[in-house]
Amino acid sequence: MSNLENTSASQEKSTLIPILIIAGLFFIFGFVTWINGALIPFMKTINELTTAQSYLVASASYISFVVMALPASYIINKIGYRKGMSLGLIVMALGALVFIPAAEARTYWFFLTGIFIQGMGMTLLQTASNPYITILGPIESAAKRIAIMGIANKVAGALGSLIFGAILLSGIDEIKDKLGTVGLAEKSQLLDTMADSVVTPYVVMAVILFVLGILIRRAPLPHVEADPIAETKDGDMTKTNIFQFPHLWLGVLTLFVYVGVEVIAGDTIIAYGISLGFSAVDAKFFTTFTLMAMVATYALGVFLIPKYMSQAFALRASAVLGIVFTFCIVFTSGFTSILFVAALGIANALVWPAVWPLTLEGLGKFTKTASALLIMAISGGAIIPPLYGRFVDNNKIDLIAQGLSEASASAQAATSGYWILLPCYIIILYYAISGHKLGLNK
Repeated sequence: MSNLENTSASQEKSTLIPILIIAGLFFIFGFVTWINGALIPFMKTINELTTAQSYLVASASYISFVVMALPASYIINKIGYRKGMSLGLIVMALGALVFIPAAEARTYWFFLTGIFIQGMGMTLLQTASNPYITILGPIESAAKRIAIMGIANKVAGALGSLIFGAILLSGIDEIKDKLGTVGLAEKSQLLDTMADSVVTPYVVMAVILFVLGILIRRAPLPHVEADPIAETKDGDMTKTNIFQFPHLWLGVLTLFVYVGVEVIAGDTIIAYGISLGFSAVDAKFFTTFTLMAMVATYALGVFLIPKYMSQAFALRASAVLGIVFTFCIVFTSGFTSILFVAALGIANALVWPAVWPLTLEGLGKFTKTASALLIMAISGGAIIPPLYGRFVDNNKIDLIAQGLSEASASAQAATSGYWILLPCYIIILYYAISGHKLGLNK
């Protein structure tokens, strides 16, 4: 028994530094990802967009995971995890630099191009780091390690949301009031000045990402590989391709809808608060509420998984909470409703850490390909939030036609838009109960 304990302690010590390094990477792409909550109302103002158009900020970021996931898997197979992480950081730096000419031109598609390039870099980074941290230790404790990554990711997201919210949304209410009263020339000047406020923070971001991309090449990260032999069997025949793993494809669908609801919870809450009548000065803090709820739940997961709670149970509990909170958002109002949007962070936190190990279990030599498919599922963040935005826009038009004021219509439409979360959490619940077992000898 003593030898086993010594071995376990030795393994934990040997993986501590790699875990901290990967946590640093999760911090970085958490920071970059969650500033979208501030970018959405900012872009909506400077480019005079509809609600649906403004959510293309999220689409541009997350659609890159579809475009780049399989190429990223190929690149990482060729150059390895460490160099893949380095390349991802450098590509993210290049995307940040695109914001400089985008701000000068104040052209929406130019901004979206920069966000898309950053998304390409994050795809490389995530395709390397997620399977790496999953197989760095025992599969049954993978959710615990990923929960630690989640804490780093969401703390960074909270900081990013606060910092960029302060930079980009400062004075936005006054500017919006002025826009309706000034001439075209002064209006253009106001919007140009506002657009220029992104230049300095994105230059700083680009420098930091580039330096870290160089440093990660020298980081003490051990070489790890999944067991090359698939562990599950169908009768007497060993699995020979990824299409023989139904739990994998259901896992991809589950992650797709999960990322959609996670992005909605974090990226819509500021705009939702503004639609309910809160000032941008107050609303800029709302994304932090969601992310801090996630951090607290991640910390609970680190303590509970796997000693007191299985990964599958954590996923079931998360899905049930998501369903409950969805009803609470729609059937409450004002700040209470906003708090329930933030509470989605509790429901969402353990989904990603649980889905990855449940989906990768038994895949053996197919792990890297499966990881690429899971990364592609992040595109749910590109598709589901704009659907929410389109639903809000259409519902607002209908409500105004019924005689409601624009302010009341905006508030009601934004609230009812959250019904889109319900089918997503039902899918997550199905995977948690039985979907993750399909095709496996369980």
